[in-house]
Amino acid sequence: MLDPRFVFLAAGLSVVGAYGYVRDTLRGTTAPNRVTWSLWGIEGVLAAINEIQQHVGLVALMTLMLGLVPIVVVGASFRNPHGVWSLGPFDVVCGVVSLLGLGAWLFVHEATLALVSFVAADQIAALPTLRKSWVAPETESSGVFFLGALNTLITVLTLKAFTTAGVLFPGCIMVMDFCLATLIFTRVGPRLRARRRASLA
Repeated sequence: MLDPRFVFLAAGLSVVGAYGYVRDTLRGTTAPNRVTWSLWGIEGVLAAINEIQQHVGLVALMTLMLGLVPIVVVGASFRNPHGVWSLGPFDVVCGVVSLLGLGAWLFVHEATLALVSFVAADQIAALPTLRKSWVAPETESSGVFFLGALNTLITVLTLKAFTTAGVLFPGCIMVMDFCLATLIFTRVGPRLRARRRASLA
């Protein structure tokens, strides 16, 4: 286990990743999906408030960063008309389903079910960006997701005990961030599509 103060390192990595992503958004080289990032912001802030109320300690700082960083990203997307991804029906459906999951989390009083609803909402919110990373990885920046996977791993390792309540949320974020970073960095989607077209030619 890591010393709980390593959460400050995790928060610092989150800031570094956010800086690069916001910079690329302002330049117009990255086009964030506002559905994903808006919901990540709402979910992160709500989760942090919940953790603070439960007196979980320094881990709440990392959770708060998971909410504040997306809010800054969404704000940056309004500064550059080219720094935003056009939304389609898939994005809207994912957004609605994610909000329904958040509603279940707010109103369900069984702790485990509420946690699962919250995590499901977070993962569904990520699907539009996961799809975009497969279809158009050139419109994304992998660094923020690599660092996101790393800082959530650090957060998990600072836990005194590995419980479902403590591990599920950051653990799922870690896996999703790693998948996003890999898709963006390798550009495997366009590569496979180009190979398929070549084989049909």
